Amino acid sequence: MTSVLHRDLKIGLPKVVRGEGCYLFDSEGRSYLDASGGAAVSCLGHSDERVIAAVREQIGTLPFAHTSFFTNQPAEALAEKLIARAPEGFGRGRAVFVGSGSEAMEVALKLARQYHVERDETARSVFIARRMSYHGNTLGALSVGGHMQRRATYAPMLMNVEHIPACHPYRDIEPGETLEAYGLRRADELERTILAVGADKVAAFVAEPVSGATLGSVPPVPGYFRRIREICDHYGVLFIADEVMCGMGRTGTLFAIEQEGVCPDIITVAKGLGAGYQPIGGMLASRKVVAGIEAGSGTLANGHTYMSHAVACAAALAVLEAIEEDGLVERVERMGSLLRRRLERSFSQHPAVGDIRGRGLFQTIELVADRDGKIPFPRSRRIAERFRERAMSNGLICYPSAGCADGVLGDHVLLAPPYIVTEAQIDEIIEKMEQTLAEVLA
Repeated sequence: MTSVLHRDLKIGLPKVVRGEGCYLFDSEGRSYLDASGGAAVSCLGHSDERVIAAVREQIGTLPFAHTSFFTNQPAEALAEKLIARAPEGFGRGRAVFVGSGSEAMEVALKLARQYHVERDETARSVFIARRMSYHGNTLGALSVGGHMQRRATYAPMLMNVEHIPACHPYRDIEPGETLEAYGLRRADELERTILAVGADKVAAFVAEPVSGATLGSVPPVPGYFRRIREICDHYGVLFIADEVMCGMGRTGTLFAIEQEGVCPDIITVAKGLGAGYQPIGGMLASRKVVAGIEAGSGTLANGHTYMSHAVACAAALAVLEAIEEDGLVERVERMGSLLRRRLERSFSQHPAVGDIRGRGLFQTIELVADRDGKIPFPRSRRIAERFRERAMSNGLICYPSAGCADGVLGDHVLLAPPYIVTEAQIDEIIEKMEQTLAEVLA
């Protein structure tokens, strides 16, 4: 019996009691290889002594002081380090820290709106995002998200957001179309939507540089985000890059958008920011956005009690320092290539695997009933749910989800192991994936 309101009230969950490196252990003594970092969170594994020591030290020195009255050294140092490493347009920008990725997105949406109000462009209140996206579970974040099943219960409560098609070539590219041409075609949907809504009414466009949980680590095609940036600049629309899942080194650069050669106006980060050692999300505002606020009211029209929490910021600062000291961003690129090769060796010819995609240690296999026709399994087969159940029985934590084809149909399995994953552990992941898939399809 439990008094916890779990995600699923009908099932019992094992009780986790310990973490060590890439493994978790439950109260019955079973071990699980964490091949998804929970949900791309535990980038340093579960027992980094440097981060644990930083948290202990900060709690012993100062657990909390309200940001209406004080700043604190961990928040200042973390903001300085992130801004210094962000894309070029973030020089002299600012960062704020909250409790989760969803909160970070809420702050980003509010700041985008405030930026336009400060500039006397008060009609700019419309946001544009992409179908099949996920940006968080609070109401504003859920509104910009484009996943039908996640939105359905709360639809009457959500704000009106325009959604354009995702950039997902496996599902949408036309015969004979190049990736570059496809990317431009998809990006131009943004311009058409801006013009349909009214260019003077659009506040911002929101997108994940590499799609996360909903589509399963879909990287952008060449030129897509360059065209997005051009369109946003032309119409005075801000570009918000949601890096909650794909950022902080997960794709082989500290910020995923770096690989696209463009600079957004606002970036949100979370998951890998605190690596699970403390709950924390962050929003980075570019020099342009900060200057717009400074030239107006000079105040942030938003606040949270635990904003820039000293202990959470100390943990995140220690995580970022560990990533840099150990060269883990470069390691992600190397081990991500190895993981991809192993996936392709085992699954590229599998009749139930339609696509293998991703970037860095952020890789996905999409499962299909008909490989040639890219036809998803019927929802009644519960492929994603059963894969999760069987994987756990086999001692593997991965991140299967349903709906990647059309919001309802389509099953994929996302892998996002800790950056410290070894070659032997990658082999173990593949072995357990093979075993699990065989059991699910039997």
